[in-house]
Amino acid sequence: MALKDRITADMKTAMKAGEKERLATIRLALAAIKQREVDERITLDDAQVLAVLDKMIKQRREAITQFQSGGRADLVAKETAEIGVLQGYLPSQMSDAEIDELITQSIAAAGASSVKDMGKVMALVRPKAQGRADLGAVSARIRQKLS
Repeated sequence: MALKDRITADMKTAMKAGEKERLATIRLALAAIKQREVDERITLDDAQVLAVLDKMIKQRREAITQFQSGGRADLVAKETAEIGVLQGYLPSQMSDAEIDELITQSIAAAGASSVKDMGKVMALVRPKAQGRADLGAVSARIRQKLS
């Protein structure tokens, strides 16, 4: 079953079960997916749907930091709950050891020796880590290893 179809099926299940918060989050995800499909005039595959969900989670994490600094615990809880729902559609997260191994392999494959080669390394890492790791943190680790 395609990821988009699974999300749609979960929306129907949430409607029937009366889970309002979960339903709202799933509708937001489907709206973001549909928006990208309409904008680009394509049908998204699973990898592209994962990228949309990953972007939504990143937006929520950024919002949480803003709400925490503003003292809005109610909104922090709402955003955290949304992240929980969205993460249910992502593949299992990579461990630190797996990330380090992937980075080491990618640096060797790209023949990278300095921070100037970071783009080449990220181009190799991104497809394998998309949706399974925070690419911002991965990027920082690559920079650290190359410097």
